[in-house]
Amino acid sequence: MRIKREETVALFVDFQERMMPVIHGQEEITRRSVILLEGLKALDVPVVFLRQYPKGIGEIIPEIKTAAGEHTPFDKMTFSAMGDEQITAEFDRLFRAGIKNVIVCGVESHICVLQSCIDLVADGFQPILVADCAGSRNPYDKEIGLKRAEQENVLLTTVESILFELCLASGTDEFKIISKLVK
Repeated sequence: MRIKREETVALFVDFQERMMPVIHGQEEITRRSVILLEGLKALDVPVVFLRQYPKGIGEIIPEIKTAAGEHTPFDKMTFSAMGDEQITAEFDRLFRAGIKNVIVCGVESHICVLQSCIDLVADGFQPILVADCAGSRNPYDKEIGLKRAEQENVLLTTVESILFELCLASGTDEFKIISKLVK
């Protein structure tokens, strides 16, 4: 199955101030997630941002906020994005507009990311989990979360792989931007 940008949205899950410092490998996950976000912007792929209980876990981290530019995150109390009525309504709207694929990244891989992916599959979407942009406090939890995601029909990929797949060809302005981003 080819992932086409006109059928795709991205979901950035819980990149928050009090969560990211405790995530294993958080600096690299943040760096790769910024590359993903900047590449998605160059490709005009829409992005949905989530915050889990911002009063307790804080705002979206500055690196992601800066790369995102103007954005309005959805706040949630459920672990799965699809457990929130506002978010579900947004994804229903996206589905009716022809969106089939959801590129997913964030924390924690084995909790909010995994549960969101499982529910996206149940709602008729194809989640694509960007493994190098997802993390957990414990590396073993991430490993098991990724394995479970695969068992639930979630595709796994990397930043470079998904950006170049969405780009389709070299020689374009988007290709030049993405090439610089991944170097």
